Order: sequence, then structure tokens, then C-alpha cells
Amino acid sequence: MFFFERDITNIKGVGEKRARLFKNLGIEKVGDLLRFYPRSYQDFSDKVNISDSVPGEICCIAAMVMAPVREVMVRRGLTLYKLRVADDTGECEITFFNNKYVGDMLKVGARYLFYGRMGGSLLRREMSSPEFEQNAQFSGLMPVYPSTAGLTPRMIRAAVAQAIFLCDLDEDPLPASLRSRFALCHLRFALENIHFPKTRQDIETARMRLIFEELLALQLGMMMMKNRSRSATSVTCTIAPDFSSFFDQLPFEPTNAQKRAVAQAAEDMRKSTPMNRLIEGDVGSGKTVVAAALCYYAAICGLQSALMAPTEILALQHWRTLTKLLLKSGISVGLLSGGLKPAEKRSIKKMLASRELDVVVGTHALLQEDVGFDSLGLVITDEQHRFGVEQRARLSSKGQNPHVLIMSATPIPRTLGLIIYGDLDISVLDELPLGRQSVKTYLVDSSKRQRIYAFIRQHLDKGFQAYIICPLVEADESGLAAAEDYVDRIAKEAFSGYRVGMLHGRLKAHEKERIMSEFICGALQLLVSTTVVEVGIDVPNAVIMVVENAERFGLSQLHQLRGRVGRSSAQSYCMLISDTGSEETAKRLKIMTETGDGFKIAERDLQLRGPGDFFGHRQHGLPELRIANLTQDMSVLREARECAIGILETDPFLRSPENAGLRMLTARLFSYENVIFN
Repeated sequence: MFFFERDITNIKGVGEKRARLFKNLGIEKVGDLLRFYPRSYQDFSDKVNISDSVPGEICCIAAMVMAPVREVMVRRGLTLYKLRVADDTGECEITFFNNKYVGDMLKVGARYLFYGRMGGSLLRREMSSPEFEQNAQFSGLMPVYPSTAGLTPRMIRAAVAQAIFLCDLDEDPLPASLRSRFALCHLRFALENIHFPKTRQDIETARMRLIFEELLALQLGMMMMKNRSRSATSVTCTIAPDFSSFFDQLPFEPTNAQKRAVAQAAEDMRKSTPMNRLIEGDVGSGKTVVAAALCYYAAICGLQSALMAPTEILALQHWRTLTKLLLKSGISVGLLSGGLKPAEKRSIKKMLASRELDVVVGTHALLQEDVGFDSLGLVITDEQHRFGVEQRARLSSKGQNPHVLIMSATPIPRTLGLIIYGDLDISVLDELPLGRQSVKTYLVDSSKRQRIYAFIRQHLDKGFQAYIICPLVEADESGLAAAEDYVDRIAKEAFSGYRVGMLHGRLKAHEKERIMSEFICGALQLLVSTTVVEVGIDVPNAVIMVVENAERFGLSQLHQLRGRVGRSSAQSYCMLISDTGSEETAKRLKIMTETGDGFKIAERDLQLRGPGDFFGHRQHGLPELRIANLTQDMSVLREARECAIGILETDPFLRSPENAGLRMLTARLFSYENVIFN
């Protein structure tokens, strides 16, 4: 199967220019092309006469080209190519847009199949940009691929057909015994029939094989990472854990869930293999207290801790919180982020290397090569889906198999959590601190905006604070709310006399820090922001969250934004403003007003948007799945999981000749295969 790894320019008809177009679709090798599966199929088997076609419906007609293609220039950049076709029952005008080659492809007097949506009227049929097939007797299913500008479906089909012809598909990466056990077809049949099927049943047979293969490789990779982390560690904590003095100095009583999570993690840290644990909890459940307790335990055991956060704002807040929680225990906490001055960075790095610092909090800056530790024993990553497995491993590599704790305030549906956290043990914080009230949430249109402003002013006058979230930084032609424009208007109109600040990702680090500090200490009453405040920001005095153009955000993101309020005993409110005319979108947003349970919201969000968009573009650390759907293929996932467990029990590193193909599949799926195999 070596041809799979060859550059796509080895395919006839694919030169350098066309290869660049394929690259836009994520296709660089022949194997990428074969794994570029159709998104749907056009059925050419059900042909209709032109006179029987129904305007507005998709159909397939067999017709003869009656006259040469006519070229009609509408304006610069838009040229129409029109032709007249006919069968025994009537005529149809067909139009192609900016396709100058269609005249060479469609010959007068020849019969073709045309597939598309019929337009016009019962008296005058029209069809725009249909797919067409030269073989008028063709009676099968035509694959439809995701496309890109300059690359037609016909070009993609031709390249795929060439790849299938050239590749040696007789070798199958799935062992014959495994295929027999799960009734799976051979790879050759699967690839030929996923791209060029004869029947719908052939598609299903091919899909089942390819879905199983993909999920099996995914499970193998995740499990091997988990097993890899179970190698011996030199940072075992030998002191019996006693957190009574740490808990006693807290200004509040920790929840039972927090105490349970701390105890589970501390027990892990006493083992000869490193901890690899996830602390998962809804917004406001107190994960940072758990992290602080474990940093305390690591420090009294003579070990350093590192906490990595996805943004400078969140890193700064964690630094402040940990400093406050650990100060009385005599544990030193430092901050390392891209926004620091060079001299400050050098100082922090020197203190880490000489063990003058017990704990460091930072952003991606912690991953730099010149950051070293004297005795790194505990690695904590916050909002881990924003880093992914590879970055987590890079930070861990700065110690001798340190303990790993991962925190996530994004509730993960069980279906997705089974995959993303397949290499972790899990502790769930299922209690909120005493005295918290649920956030009252309302979905309104923009006609209520002035009433919302009045409501905000009432609370600002009582000494509380509020957020307004905009989807954009600066205004554009979309008409969406933009933070800069918003502040200019409301500071002069609705909130004249109030202290209004603005926060967004384009500001320099020191400006973000200044604005956030002013909001935290109460110098600012109202903060207009983009989603940079989405996770982790803790301002108990803020009780109102307003989200403009709420339809632009996913449910889980809205839940995270809502979690910035409701962090004290005061009643808090969330207003979602949307003028969406879509009944489906309104129904989706209404879920936010019906429940505050982040896990229920996450399940619904996953169903609506799929795993790729659940966290935003490729932020979740998962390898990209090309055909499996984690919400629809759970039964296959369970089978693949059991199969992976059985395989790794007898061959933990996939080194046997029988599993060589599985090793190749797993390495190909994970772009960071070194994390698995090295």
C-alpha cells in the first residue's frame, strides 16, 4: 500500500496547479484522495421524461443536444453558456455559469444524462448547472464530493478513479480474522463502493467497514497514549496526604465533590505510575480549588507544579487565585506568559530551574524549549480541549513522567467524552458551592434592548457589575454587534456617566491585563467584550450577562458565557438578544432558558453541530474523522472499543506482523503518532 503515501501529482491529470487546489481540501497524498469520501450521491437510475419533470424538484433526464452552446456575457466576471436539449416528449434549456469548456464536452446530436433541479414552468423547462454523464445508458449512483473553487466534481471523480486503479488494494490493514468476526468487507470493496457504488446496499456495506476501521484506529491511539502514560514515574509522593490545614485556611467550606476529587488525585500521586486525571465540572463548580490543593500537596512532597491556561487573561486570573490560596502555606507562585517583559521572563525561568518557585502559571509560553524545571512533578492544563494531546505531552516532557491533571469547565457529553478523554481517569465536580442561585435566562429580540439597558443601570446603581458580549471586534457589512462601535455608542447614550470598559483579543497583553484588573476591582462597572471572557473569568460582583446576536454562538459557548455570572449569592441574569427569523435557531436558543445543566446543553449542542464545531475549529485535540459520526455511530464505537481492548491486551504496541496494518492506520490518523509509538 506504499502508493497511498505518494504525492497526489502521481495521479494522471493532477499537475502542480491542480495539486494546490486539492491541498485546499486537505488532500496532498494519494491516500488522502482515497479517504476523501463523498458527502452524498446523485441517483441517475430514476430517469424521467422532460414533459413529466416537475419544476422545483431534482430529477435526471436523458436528452440530446440540439444546437451548439451559446455564450452570453452578462457582465465582467459572469458568462453564461446556454444550450437546448430535447427528448421525445419536450425540450429544456440548460445553463452553465463561467464554464467555457462545456461547449467542447457536450456535442450536438449526442445524448447525455443531466441531473439537477428542474426550473422554469410546465410550458418552458430550465435547468442550471446540472451534473451530466456522457453514457446515456448509465444507471447508477454518482458521488458528490465537497468542492473548492477551480476544482469541479468531475475532476475529483476522475482523480479518485485513477487512484483506485493505480493503488494495490489487495492488502488489507484489518486482519482477516477481525473482518470475519465483525462481518466487514475487504478494503478494496469498501473503497471502490464508497466512491463508485452500484447500489445503496453497497454504500452501506462500504461505510460500515470504513467507519469501524476509523473508530478502531482512534480507540487504539487513545488507549496506547493512556498505556504510555502508565510507565513508571520518579515523582511519586511518599508523604501521606493531609489537606486539613489547607482546607482550614480557605475563606469558604469546600464541597464534598471538591474533597472527593482532591482525595482521588492525591491517591493517584502516591502510585508508582503517573496520575492522568480529568477534573470535569460545570461552570462555577470550583476546579481551581482542587488544582490549588494538589499544588500544595506536590510542594510539601518537594515537587514543582505547572498550570497552563489557553489565554493570558485566564493565566493571570489563575496566578492571582493560586497566589491567594497558597500564600499562607508559604508556597511561591510565578507567572510566565508572552506579555511579560524579557527581563521578567528570564527571571521566572531562572527561578524555575533553581527551584525558587514551587508553582508556575502560564500560557503556551511554558512550552518553549528554554523553560526548564528542577523537579516538575505536577502538570495541570485548564480547558484542555484548547491544547490537544500533543501540547499536553510537550509540557509533561519537561519532567520525568510527571503527574497530569486536566481541568475542563466545558461539560462533555458522555458520547464525546468517551473518545476525547479515553486516555484519562475522570473526577466529576457535580456540586456547586453553597449559596449559589441559578441564573435566570431570557431570550429576547432587539426591541427590548432599551429595557435591558435600564435593567442594567438599576443594578449598576446598586453596586453590581455587568457584561455585554459582541460577536465582532469592529463593525463590518454583516451588521453584527461590534465591541468598538458598541462602546462608542452606549458610553455616550445609554451609559453616560457610568464607567464602561472594552476587552477583545486584539488588545495588547498589558492592556487586557489592565482592563480586566479594573473590572475585577470594581473600577469598571460595565465590560463590553468579545468571547475572550468565555472561560474562567471570576468576578463574583458581576450579575448580568447580555449576549448580542446570540444566534452566532453555539449552546456550549453561550453556557460558558452565562457562567461568568451567578458566582455569588446574589441573583444573576442572562439576556440573549437575537432577531433570528429561523424557527430552528430560536428553538435551539430556547434550550438555554429551560436548563442550566451544562451536560444536557452539551448533549444537545453535539447533536446539532457535531464534534468538529462543538469546541470550534479543530480545538478539541481529536484527530479528524473523515467518515465516522460520533453522535450516530455509537454502537460501532462500542464494538471498536471492545476490539481495541482485546488487541492491546495481547499486543500493546501493535508490533506483531498481523497488526502491522493497524499500526499504520493509527499512525496515519494521529498526526502526532510520536506521542503514541515513541
